[in-house]
Amino acid sequence: MTPAPASTLTPDIAARFAAVALGHVGREYPNKPGHVLAGPGDARTPAALHPAFHGSYDWHSCVHGTWLLARVLRLFPDGPQAPAIRARLDAQLTPATVAGECAYFDAPTARGFERPYGWGWLLKLADELAAFPERRWSEALAPLAGIIARRFAEFLPVAAYPVRVGTHFNTAFALRLAADYAEGARDAGLQTLLRDTALRWYGDDADCPAWGEPGGDDFLSSALIEAECMRRLLPPALFGPWFDRFLPGLAAARPATLFRPATVTDRSDGKIAHLDGLNLSRAWCLRALAAALGPDDPRRPPLRAAAEDHLAAGLPHVTGDYMGEHWLATFALLALEAGAAEDGPGKSS
Repeated sequence: MTPAPASTLTPDIAARFAAVALGHVGREYPNKPGHVLAGPGDARTPAALHPAFHGSYDWHSCVHGTWLLARVLRLFPDGPQAPAIRARLDAQLTPATVAGECAYFDAPTARGFERPYGWGWLLKLADELAAFPERRWSEALAPLAGIIARRFAEFLPVAAYPVRVGTHFNTAFALRLAADYAEGARDAGLQTLLRDTALRWYGDDADCPAWGEPGGDDFLSSALIEAECMRRLLPPALFGPWFDRFLPGLAAARPATLFRPATVTDRSDGKIAHLDGLNLSRAWCLRALAAALGPDDPRRPPLRAAAEDHLAAGLPHVTGDYMGEHWLATFALLALEAGAAEDGPGKSS
C-alpha cells in the first residue's frame, strides 16, 4: 500500500484504507476485551458488551477504524467505498447501539475503561461525524460523546501527573484528540481544561533527550506527541518559545533517535508490530510540527525529511498481518493528511 511519490492522500489510497477498515470494523473475532467481571453475569460476548464497537480486535481500534471510515467518506463522498461506508455507519451508529455503549460506561467497573486512549478517539470520531450534513450518526453518538467529555472533565483535575509512555496510556495523545472535539463542539470549558492541563503537565519541560525512544512496543513517540499536543492546544505566541526550549536541537537533527525510523522484526507479534505505528505516528507529528514553522526555519527541512523517511518505513506494512492491519491505516491516514497542513499552527487532522 505504497502512496503516491508525494506521500499525499489520494482517492485511490483513501479507498484502499477504507476497504481495510470495512474488513475489520464489524469483525467480532478475534477480540481482546478490556473488561472487568464483577460477577458471572458479566461474562458476555463482545457484541453483547459493546453493541456499537465490538469489532477490530478491541474497542478503541473499532472506534478509530470507524473514524477512518467517516473521514474517508467526508473527504471522498463519491468514492467507490462510499455506499459500503454509509451502510456500515447506519448499522453501527444507532440510538439503540449507542445506548448499549452508554450503559456499559455507566457501570462502576467501567470508570477507567479505555482511559485515556479510547476516550480521545471517541471524541475524535464525534467531531468528525458532527461535520456531516446528515445528522443521524452524530446525533446517535452524542450521548456517549457527552459521557466521555464528562469523564475528561472529572479525571483531568485529579490527575496530578502525565503518563509519558509510547502506548495507549499516553496522556498527551488523548489531549491532542480531545482538543479537536472541544473546538468543534465549541465547548469552551473543555478547551480551557485541556489547555490548562497541558500547561500544568508539560509547560516546564525542556531539553527533551528522547533517550528512551523507541521502546519495544511503542506506537507513539512520547517526545513528538507531547510537542504535537502543545502545538494543537497553545496559541503560536506560547507554543513557539515552548517548542524552542523543549527540543532545542532539531535544526541539527537531534535527538538523533527521533530522526531514525524504528526497525520492526516480527509483524505477527502484536507488540512488536506497534513499531510500524510508531513510524506512522511520528510522521504525522513531524509533518504537523514542520508545518507550524516558518518557511525559512532551519528546523523545517530536517523535520520534513524525517517524516518522509518514517512514512517510507511504515506505509508498506499497513496490510499483511491482522495484528497491524486492524489499526495501522488510521495512523497512516493521520500522517498523509498532515502532509497537506502547510498553513501554520491550528487544527490539523
